Amino acid sequence: MPYKNIIYEKDEHVVTITLNRPEVHNALNWETAQELHKAWQTFRDDDDAYVAIMTGAGDKAFCSGWDLRDAAFHTGVLEELKDFDKYRVHLYNSPGPCGYTRRLDIFKPTIGAINGYCFAAGFETALTLDIRIASENAEFGMLERRWNIVFADGGAVRLPLIVGFAKALELAITGRRFGAQEALRMGLVSEVVPQNRLMDRVRELAESICELPQGAIRSDKEAIIRGIGRPLEEALRIEAEMAISMLMRSDSFSEGAKAFLEKRKPEWKKQGL
Repeated sequence: MPYKNIIYEKDEHVVTITLNRPEVHNALNWETAQELHKAWQTFRDDDDAYVAIMTGAGDKAFCSGWDLRDAAFHTGVLEELKDFDKYRVHLYNSPGPCGYTRRLDIFKPTIGAINGYCFAAGFETALTLDIRIASENAEFGMLERRWNIVFADGGAVRLPLIVGFAKALELAITGRRFGAQEALRMGLVSEVVPQNRLMDRVRELAESICELPQGAIRSDKEAIIRGIGRPLEEALRIEAEMAISMLMRSDSFSEGAKAFLEKRKPEWKKQGL
């Protein structure tokens, strides 16, 4: 599908999804959310795409949140609220107001290049990504507190898993802004780099991941995600099931072991398996 509010680019095995509304600091709207939904599905289903990078156009913002001036959002929500039972079903089954924030079926690696503002719905969107690298000018916060707007895209679930229960509560209650170095200290981002180096560093990381066999990466990511919140015994069983599934594939573990013994580079019949 053609995109109006995002840019979808693929270079070899790396996909870059760029929020492209710099005039409103890459704020999300109804149309952008639909485009993101499609873009993430496209990445998920492309066998030749290994890693996705998400960023924002320009140097001022990753995403400043939801565009509260979006008439389509207000019209759609008000119309759906006329039948609350219908709206509740829609809410439970929605991929997420921000495009793909309630789906857990992308087991390929994803990286966020956080440039500038990362607020509210943009903050929740960043939490969906596996690895986040921030530029020195990045700012974070749940500024929706000012407008009495709640989490709706996984913030209440993912934030405690990433930064811990107490820190998540403090950030959620105060809605305060904080910078890249504090984000690094709390484990929200993995690295902080100069603004002019951000995309180079993220691309470098993506390419290094592409050089690895993808099957084990995807299997382990799925095991980690599926194990969240489960009793230890059940989570260990999921991990074992995923491991057995990988070991049963003739071109995965056996080829890796043979290549190690023969001191050569593995030759995979198909990446992702």
